[in-house]
Amino acid sequence: MNYVIAVLADRIQAEAVYSALEKEDLPPEQVSILGKGYQSADEYSFIDPSKQARKQARFMSFWLIPFGFVAGIAFNLSTQYQLVPSAGVFGNQLLGGLLGAVAGAMGSLFVGGGIGLGVGSSETLPYRNRLKEGKYLVIVKGAPNITNKATRILRGFKPESIQSYVEPTNI
Repeated sequence: MNYVIAVLADRIQAEAVYSALEKEDLPPEQVSILGKGYQSADEYSFIDPSKQARKQARFMSFWLIPFGFVAGIAFNLSTQYQLVPSAGVFGNQLLGGLLGAVAGAMGSLFVGGGIGLGVGSSETLPYRNRLKEGKYLVIVKGAPNITNKATRILRGFKPESIQSYVEPTNI
């Protein structure tokens, strides 16, 4: 999905842009206004840093959990540590692998989620700040032909800023 985000100074300008986009036959369900009296940043899912954090944590878990399992077994093999002597050698190796997998899961949750939250918020923080200043965002989402047409129309209104994004494919 492609996005075009324009920052506009006031509500009147945002409504004028929306009307111009509507006149050019852009589907209304693909055009959104964010600001006072319209959707908030939290209501619009594109500007949700926690969504990106969950996605990053899930991605990291795909390789950290198996790596942790193998590393736990390798650690037990190298140290010959018997955490539960009654479990035997194989049982302790399996236990080491399971503890390593748990460590990998925690790493993906804390590091992956923390990094995802930091990276996601760095892109959206300026937009949230603009909304707090009383500005309005007009967001158009859709195929490249729709966003290119919207960009051409938006430039005619001389917004404070205009930026295009391409949403990464799901992992």
